Amino acid sequence: MDDVRATSAWVATHSSHVVVDSAGIEKVVDSIGPIPKVEWDFEGIHYFDNGPLTVQYLFVLDALNFCFWPDKELNYDHLASGLKAALQNDQSAFDADRLQKYTGPQLRELLKWPRPLPLEDERVRLLHEVGCELERSFDGKASNLVKSCGKSALNLVALVTRHFPGFRDHSLYKGHQVFLYKRAQIFVADLWGAFKGQAYGQFNDIGSITIMADYIVPAVLRQLGVLRYSSTLASTIEANSEIGPGSEEEVELRACSVHAVEKMRELISMKSGKQVQSSFWNRNWASS
Repeated sequence: MDDVRATSAWVATHSSHVVVDSAGIEKVVDSIGPIPKVEWDFEGIHYFDNGPLTVQYLFVLDALNFCFWPDKELNYDHLASGLKAALQNDQSAFDADRLQKYTGPQLRELLKWPRPLPLEDERVRLLHEVGCELERSFDGKASNLVKSCGKSALNLVALVTRHFPGFRDHSLYKGHQVFLYKRAQIFVADLWGAFKGQAYGQFNDIGSITIMADYIVPAVLRQLGVLRYSSTLASTIEANSEIGPGSEEEVELRACSVHAVEKMRELISMKSGKQVQSSFWNRNWASS
């Protein structure tokens, strides 16, 4: 995750559209009281059976966890609960050989969604990729992928991004490679949260992962006064216009969010004498 932290810091230093406000960070940190503990499945939307099938479910879920826009009625909860229901109905639904064969309409049926999904073809492609590589390298089981990481979050992120190109969250920004690894890190965090740091969720270096740079985090950080946007970017967002993947604006929003939360974490740790995990903020902001 050193690459994620270092390249996000570089983007924050050279950003044209997003500013990380140090005074805003100080203000937020000073206002933080006791940090609450948020349970992983407080909404009751995830599948969990305390075994390998949960790992398979989480890997499929996190492979598909992106881009719900512009369908205003579709969100992450629909994805998580839809996949949960599909697995409860048929425990072979996410077998590697079946993942390789799903079509767009079949994925919709799996989720009980009445119309085409955003980026449906890409979601289907990723299901095929996951099924093929799990079958080729891990005997069809995501649990074997997790077992091979040696209880290291860093190793698991590296394994996922090495074997599954769809998880390689890279961007080219002003001639520099930027690493974010959102969904690979979410997989680690989901395992750790679901299994409460034990069994398939036991990672000796869980504190090494960063916040996951999704679309919610920069919006919250802006509201808190931690991020400031250029007038052009602010107008684009307020007009609900699309910000293209890999664009300067998109990379800056995501990378500056990572960098800002790292700065917040460092300051909280310095003032409290306690270590705080960056990934903690995803669950708390998602629940607020």
